[in-house]
Amino acid sequence: MLDDTDKRLLAALQKNGHLTSHELGEVLNLSPSQAGRRRQRLETEGYITHFTARLDPEKIDLHVQAFVQIQMVTHAQDQVRSLTTLLQTRPEVVSVWTMTGEADYLLRVYCADLKALNRLIHEVLLSHPVVARVQSQIVMDQIKQDAPLPL
Repeated sequence: MLDDTDKRLLAALQKNGHLTSHELGEVLNLSPSQAGRRRQRLETEGYITHFTARLDPEKIDLHVQAFVQIQMVTHAQDQVRSLTTLLQTRPEVVSVWTMTGEADYLLRVYCADLKALNRLIHEVLLSHPVVARVQSQIVMDQIKQDAPLPL
């Protein structure tokens, strides 16, 4: 169970994963050692899965963000495994969800340009034998950045 201090610690780390134990202690009104032990416990218990840096896609020449829906021909296990392996190995595909409804998968992708997105869709996704249909939506503007999880 998470207490209020744990939730405040998690919220602080979601905003800034670089906080030191001393800085966390100040935020939580705890000693640095208490804050550090709490953080370590939350990592050990799997509440904190990893730390990453958010990059600006434009600065690294990824100018097109899109959501791609995939509808499958079959759900045969070997074909599904083949597709999921492909999706996990493509660097342009940053997130994959299985979905209810018409689409079986929803992908979030970043590409350098529209030509690269076109190649991904036509040469990679549509050429896979399990893929029946692909539909893409290109992001025009992201109004809200990926936000911390609500606690």
